[in-house]
Amino acid sequence: MSGNTSASDVLLTPAEVANLFRVDPKTVTRWAKAGKLSSIRTLGGHRRYRESEVRHLLADEDVTRLPSA
Repeated sequence: MSGNTSASDVLLTPAEVANLFRVDPKTVTRWAKAGKLSSIRTLGGHRRYRESEVRHLLADEDVTRLPSA
């Protein structure tokens, strides 16, 4: 894992993030590849996501999904 993560950071799997956003886990991976969500790689090469960043994006989600006026 990255050296700049603190012990208090909770890391989520793609499936956990997908459940929060109600999307497919592959969508979460695409977001990470596109730079919309930062990910951390485990020693095994699996992606993990900081819960604090995911919660922040989730709070903003309602605003971004509103239709434009």
